[in-house]
Amino acid sequence: METIRGRASLELTASDFKRTVAGYEQILLDLGTGDGRYVRWMAEKHKERFFIGVDACRENLRDNSQRKLSNALFIIANAQALPLELNGLVSHITINFPWGSLLESLLNTNDPLISRLASIARPYAGMEIRINGEALVTAGWSLELGADQIEAILNANGWRSTSRSWMDAPVLRSFPTTWAKRLAFGRDPRAVQLKLIREEDSATDLHGCARIAELARNELNDQPTGYPRLIR
Repeated sequence: METIRGRASLELTASDFKRTVAGYEQILLDLGTGDGRYVRWMAEKHKERFFIGVDACRENLRDNSQRKLSNALFIIANAQALPLELNGLVSHITINFPWGSLLESLLNTNDPLISRLASIARPYAGMEIRINGEALVTAGWSLELGADQIEAILNANGWRSTSRSWMDAPVLRSFPTTWAKRLAFGRDPRAVQLKLIREEDSATDLHGCARIAELARNELNDQPTGYPRLIR
């Protein structure tokens, strides 16, 4: 797989990748990571977890990827063609304010991205998707209907919804991504956050219950100050 550190790209073999993430119980992946600010912020805050940022654009990642963080890695890849080395590895997936082809993939019932998300996720992995109103309107959806569409597709593909919350301008300003802050001062400072968990056939077993409880505890610890939580 191709990785990036500043202006230098590096091909990481499967064995090298395994050594890089070895020893980390939780591996979190930010898909469509943009400039990588969210991954850097989270990696600095949670040294005990490993964070992976994935984006197809090298140029945007140069600044944040050059920070020397032992628990962060930036991968150059298309969302629909994620490296096979990620399969079954990821304990938590975030997709923050997707637009363009990434957003269209989430809205499309038969898109390859949906199956790839399932492939990289561990059993009972968590997922957070934050979608802004302007991006959905550009794609031909209202904020509410677009969120419903994405949620319905994921529900039909083994992801169970756990909460939905709305993000206004103050919340967007406090969220640690460059794009969120731009949205907060834009024409339509509205967004929605969906939280889901990957279900398996044995979702009621003890491991599943323990994993769900762990995700709930992590949610309380990870949110920026003042972040809303509306549980449906």
